Amino acid sequence: MPVFEYRVRDRSGNIIKSQYEADNISVVRDALRAKELFVIDIKPPKTGLHGDIKIPFLENRPPSLKQVAIFSRQMATLINSGVPLVQSLAIMQRQMEHPGFKKIVTGMRVDVESGMPLSDSIAKHPKVFNRLYLNLVRAGEASGTLDSILDRVSAFLEKDLALRGKIKSAMTYPIIVLIFAIGITYFLLTTIVPQFAGILTQLGAPLPLLTRALIAVSDFLKSKTWILALVGVAGFFAYREYYKTKQGRHVIDDFKLRVPVFGTLIKRSAIASFARTFGLLLSSGVNIIESLEITKGTANNIIVEDALDNARNVVMVGEMMSGSLGAASKIFPPMVVSMVSIGEETGALDNMLDKVADFYDREVDEAVDSLTAAIEPIMIVFLGAIVGLIVAGMFLPMFAIIGQLSQ
Repeated sequence: MPVFEYRVRDRSGNIIKSQYEADNISVVRDALRAKELFVIDIKPPKTGLHGDIKIPFLENRPPSLKQVAIFSRQMATLINSGVPLVQSLAIMQRQMEHPGFKKIVTGMRVDVESGMPLSDSIAKHPKVFNRLYLNLVRAGEASGTLDSILDRVSAFLEKDLALRGKIKSAMTYPIIVLIFAIGITYFLLTTIVPQFAGILTQLGAPLPLLTRALIAVSDFLKSKTWILALVGVAGFFAYREYYKTKQGRHVIDDFKLRVPVFGTLIKRSAIASFARTFGLLLSSGVNIIESLEITKGTANNIIVEDALDNARNVVMVGEMMSGSLGAASKIFPPMVVSMVSIGEETGALDNMLDKVADFYDREVDEAVDSLTAAIEPIMIVFLGAIVGLIVAGMFLPMFAIIGQLSQ
């Protein structure tokens, strides 16, 4: 649907510039006059060489979490400065660079102009604004504190981005080294080993078991690499399908939490995310049952989801949720359970959860540093062992030949 730029004058004589999405210019003019605005001019959408270049892939690409955080922060600043909600959305729409996000904000502005609450407009875009975001905005509208809620949301998203960045940085180094090791191994086995194998065959040297195994692997990779690629692709899709099942999610997510070193990092980040999300919802006025339900949906691990689901069921019958969390001891350590229990008894659960989140943010930092420090020498030894094994397999027959010649 095309977007028209317009200038109007309100009852007070103030000139307002904005945009309106409609099928044609008549619809825009009628809508503005219905609001008792005097139309100065309406500009049709730009076309031809003056129009915006639209790439379908970029148009449909959803905005990143960082862009949503920036949008929330800027909206909070505008509303807090006294700018009306419609004008705030119009300002954000004009400065939005992401094509898909700009289209979403344009639709939100049109919805709000027509009298729809912002939360209802946000609900139309679940891929951009999740259930957590929607409920917080709804709570902000109900309490009249939309600006402070958006400010909290942006702070939460920024911390969530930082947490994800720490985990990504911890995983990036070993993955790069592993890919590098696989590439070097493949090159040696398909290029260097066949040349050595030809020389050894011409010399008629006896081949030890290691050398014969390397030559067999080399011959297989040179002629049957496609089989490995096919097995890899099939394994990937089989993993995805298995993970979609309830049993598959339980098995894989439980394994993730039990993996040495990496499991500790995943568990600490899950606790930090739970405490931050749950605390934000409670402090924003969302009831505890709804807060637990929303937090469960952001856990991304079915073991954590089950623990939160049990906690929600316990709270629904009037009992303390700390007892339920204590039962899930492999997820929530005694310290977390104790702090939640104190928060429930004192009525300051949201503050306690913020402290838990801050503590586990630091724990994630330490886990990332420890993981990076431990992985670097392990990967170097791993890569050296692979190269050394191949070199030994090729030179052992040469040493045997040299020994025979010296006798």
